[in-house]
Amino acid sequence: LIDDAIVVRENIVRHLHLGKDHFAAARDGTEEIGLAVMATTFAICAVFVPVAFMGGVIGKFFYPFGITVAVAVLVSLFVSFTLDPMLSAVWHDPGAAPMRKARFIGPAIAWLLDVSDAAMARLTRGYERAIRWAFSGRRYRVIVPPVPVWAHPFDADGARDRTQRRRLRLATLTPRGIVLWIGTLSFVGAIALTPLVGSEFVPETDQGFTQLNLRMPAGSSLERTNAKALQVEQLLLAMPEVKTVQTTVGGNGEGFSTSRAATSFSIALKAKSERALSQKEFEAKAREAIERIAGIELSVGWGKPIYVAILGNDSEQLARIAEDFAAKLKKIKGAVDVETTNKPGLPAYAVRVKESAARELGLNPPQLAAQLRAFVNGEAATYWTAPDGAQVEVNLRLPKADRERIDQMAKLPVAFSRDGAPIALDQVATIEPVFNPEVIRRQNLQRREAIIAGVDGRPVGDVSDEVQKLIKQTQLPPGFSFDVGGQSQQQDEAFGGLLSAMALAAIFIYIVLASQFGSFLQPLAIMSSLPLALIGAMLALLAWRSTLNVFSMIGLVMLMGLVTKNAILLVDRANQMRKEGHGVAESLIEAGVTRMRPIVMTTAAMVFGMLPLALALNDGGEVQAPMGRAIIGGVLTSTLLTLLVVPVVYTYLVQLPRSLRNLGRRLLRRPTQPGLPVLLGHAPADRD
Repeated sequence: LIDDAIVVRENIVRHLHLGKDHFAAARDGTEEIGLAVMATTFAICAVFVPVAFMGGVIGKFFYPFGITVAVAVLVSLFVSFTLDPMLSAVWHDPGAAPMRKARFIGPAIAWLLDVSDAAMARLTRGYERAIRWAFSGRRYRVIVPPVPVWAHPFDADGARDRTQRRRLRLATLTPRGIVLWIGTLSFVGAIALTPLVGSEFVPETDQGFTQLNLRMPAGSSLERTNAKALQVEQLLLAMPEVKTVQTTVGGNGEGFSTSRAATSFSIALKAKSERALSQKEFEAKAREAIERIAGIELSVGWGKPIYVAILGNDSEQLARIAEDFAAKLKKIKGAVDVETTNKPGLPAYAVRVKESAARELGLNPPQLAAQLRAFVNGEAATYWTAPDGAQVEVNLRLPKADRERIDQMAKLPVAFSRDGAPIALDQVATIEPVFNPEVIRRQNLQRREAIIAGVDGRPVGDVSDEVQKLIKQTQLPPGFSFDVGGQSQQQDEAFGGLLSAMALAAIFIYIVLASQFGSFLQPLAIMSSLPLALIGAMLALLAWRSTLNVFSMIGLVMLMGLVTKNAILLVDRANQMRKEGHGVAESLIEAGVTRMRPIVMTTAAMVFGMLPLALALNDGGEVQAPMGRAIIGGVLTSTLLTLLVVPVVYTYLVQLPRSLRNLGRRLLRRPTQPGLPVLLGHAPADRD
């Protein structure tokens, strides 16, 4: 928000140093820098308006963000064109001399002023030497790797000597070519660093709270599950990072089943300052300690990011495919707590009525179920009125000793013959052991089994990429298909939306700059600064061990509007110098030296403004920290490279129309083949 004010104020101060009074300096300085400031602000708006109108969930999330930034920078533009020049005209700068004479802080202020002035002067001198070298006529032979060419030699001034014959020599590079190669290699290096940085949907944060889920074999009793839970609870409470543990043994499962074999632990960790391990490191430590306990399935942490569903109609084959895929997924580095929804069914006994009994006695399954329910679960026989008037239900069922084994149930009377003799269950039905599924999951009119996994030690995006490769390598039988969900799907949707927004932002930036500068070529010189920010962003993310996620991508989108500012200042000043009659190289050198101070000031303001966000000092700050880190790295490298690359690209674009005209003339002067009509007449052959 203060970039516009910094640029306007610095230009006003520059005009003051030229000997103008405050009113004239405020008027002339603002008028001179007005086009550059407007182009900068409109470029930022062009970046954030597409972000505000992104689709999907990520679009709803960033809609207020984009609108807020766009409106705020427009207000800052209005303030920098009204309030700042007015204050500069009537509120005079007291100057450095009175401040140096202050009793207590004078020496400190004097030292700071001297150090900053000396540093700025040294930077300006170094930059002037660098840009004068870039526009010098020197040439350097390309030795590594050696590139032979058949061409004219060069004279002492570095120009081609066309009076001499062509010969075999080593290719050469001018300083401008070297600068362009450095810019190109920085972009290629940034692309090469992307796999090392890794990707994920949102950064993992240290919330000081985690969850652990434990599952016993199917059919385990509450008593056995509770015994294992107590064992795990003691291990957790012995860890120094744990503050409290809340344990829930058993509970409601999915559907109509009850999950007696499941246990969940809600673990609250101590404050960050009181523990040596982060939440992620603690989860890895807890997983390693609890996995040694036999007979349990373990899952650590909140929602797992990897989710792959397999759809089909054959439940048995579907279960086999899911188990095979889960076994392959476990071999992927970083995939932990891999599990499938295909759990062993609940052990039960199926009572099947014999056809002869159903025909002779008229028995059916509902009748048998009602009889057995009365014996085993019991049924309300009557109600008893207590002395206080309360109604108490009297439940009648067999004693526990008579309903413990299956052979006892087989002898229970479930019907009576015509003569009144009881008929046992095993006479009219068969009893078979079975396993009932806990839940029957369906999706798109098909049965579904899912493979779920967590990630540890690697970015989620890297593991998701390997899972996608595994899916492509897996050949499913006809009638079966994959359906990928989880964080990988959300990441693909978010990254796709952000990349589309960045492409639209680049188009809008070009339209805005072309309208502001009245040229189709000069915006290309300004936009050449965009790829130069990528290497700094990647290096900053790599140094801070951050990843490419939604927030760091938003940082890259912000960089598209921020890094063009430096190039706009350079190109605008160079255009002004050329209108005054100066040459291209001289104009660019003067523009770079003149705009060096505001560029450094705005860059420093951006870096120090983003530093608290990048350091993530508060709880939960890890979520938005990648945005600040990407912006800091991108702004620094873009500033360093833009000061040389943009002037060089500008010179090539200035020469482009003339080069195209010369090429057209050469093509028209070429001799035609015999027998072909000549419309423009014969031209002498070009010896070049």
